Amino acid sequence: MGYFMNISRSNIPVLLAILFILSLFNPLAISVDDTVHFDLNYSPTWGSNHVTVLGNGTQVQLLLDQQSGAGFNSKNKYGSGIFRLKIKVPNKKDAGVITTFYLTGVPIDQPNGGHDEVDIEFLGSNGKPFILSTNVFANDAGNREQQFALWFDPAEDFHVYEILWNHHHIVFFVDKIPIRVYHNLKARLGVNYPSRPMHVETSIWNFTSWLGPVDWSQAPFVAEYRGFGVEACVHDSLDPRGCHSQNYYWNAPKYWKLGPIQQIFLHEHVRKNHMVYDYCADEKKHFIECKT
Repeated sequence: MGYFMNISRSNIPVLLAILFILSLFNPLAISVDDTVHFDLNYSPTWGSNHVTVLGNGTQVQLLLDQQSGAGFNSKNKYGSGIFRLKIKVPNKKDAGVITTFYLTGVPIDQPNGGHDEVDIEFLGSNGKPFILSTNVFANDAGNREQQFALWFDPAEDFHVYEILWNHHHIVFFVDKIPIRVYHNLKARLGVNYPSRPMHVETSIWNFTSWLGPVDWSQAPFVAEYRGFGVEACVHDSLDPRGCHSQNYYWNAPKYWKLGPIQQIFLHEHVRKNHMVYDYCADEKKHFIECKT
């Protein structure tokens, strides 16, 4: 264990190999199935003329230009699960552009109100590294961002992005590596935790008030998605707690916390070398979970 706790960047390839081998015995590491048809679980949400389905339904392109962005969502809403997509962000100078993959309880085309949300957002820029921003909303309360400078170029190829959501914690993964854990502290500290049914959404759009102006000479911006299978519990209004059942593998005790190797990667690789913003370190924000 001493070797692992003195991890350095030069150790990362070896540890990645170890993590991969261990992941072969971990259901969370099931490969993304690129053969699942988009229409089975998803449908376009907006900007339908900017949504292109390719590869016999196994790949989708979302396009952003000065006329519109685009998005798609899952047909079902869920109460727990492991949600994963393969994503490749626009290979352009895309400052001002956001590519997203998130869970939300907000009904389509309706305003927020007591909603829960779990966000993965790629913040466009004119340079590297690429910033991946995560956030958690519970009962409309957000501002819990953690941001990471990715250790690869997400525009060069597809990578796997995952959100594990059960009654104990939310874990964000990138290529099987945990980058963030958000614990359910409702009972212990009274901190709200996402507990309402949520569906999956994706989008590409411009957010100039946050990220600055878009260079529209680079348009169109294209984000690509693959892997449309879903491993999650479909919400049943007649049995709202049914999705907490341990009959679903992601709710079993072994998934209530990270394993030792995952903890090492989270703290000694990701947080130490790649985290660029943590809301708990922001003096302007005061959250009770940051004090414990």
